[in-house]
Amino acid sequence: MSPRPALTAVLVAVLAAGTVSSGAQSPPAAPYPLDNVPDKMPFDIPYGAPISLERAQAAIAAAVAEARKHDWKLDVAVVDAGGNLVAFQRMDGAQLASIQIAEHKARASATFRRETKVFEIGLQQNGYSYIMTLDGAIASRGGIPLVEGGKLIGAIGCSGGTGSQDEVACKAGVAAIIK
Repeated sequence: MSPRPALTAVLVAVLAAGTVSSGAQSPPAAPYPLDNVPDKMPFDIPYGAPISLERAQAAIAAAVAEARKHDWKLDVAVVDAGGNLVAFQRMDGAQLASIQIAEHKARASATFRRETKVFEIGLQQNGYSYIMTLDGAIASRGGIPLVEGGKLIGAIGCSGGTGSQDEVACKAGVAAIIK
């Protein structure tokens, strides 16, 4: 038997299996959740004075201390309310790709005024694929806004571990400067 008929049989079987499983998806339940019109604007946090370098460095120091307790190697970024980088630290051995990802998480958290975990949940649990079309969004936890006195002063982003590790380190950074 030549390889061509065997390959064709495998392809037909794969396509048939894909057709059966794709038919199992059902459309969203009515009413479609995105058709809901909230009374108030979600994540409507007013902007405050930008975070100072000293406080940004304190948040990073706390995030890095938390990471060291667990032997996590992270990159940590703090941005102001406009998403501009204020401070950054790369721990020894942290993966290079996470430099930009930590900054991206912080910037997305500040500019969208919400935790990046919101995008992760929206995409993974709720199937809101439109999130992938939003410029600057990142659907990975580890970006948390810094809100003081009800006003956004910046955001912190961590990357290099799992999303949950990044989130734990970020929360330590927030707790160190926001009382």
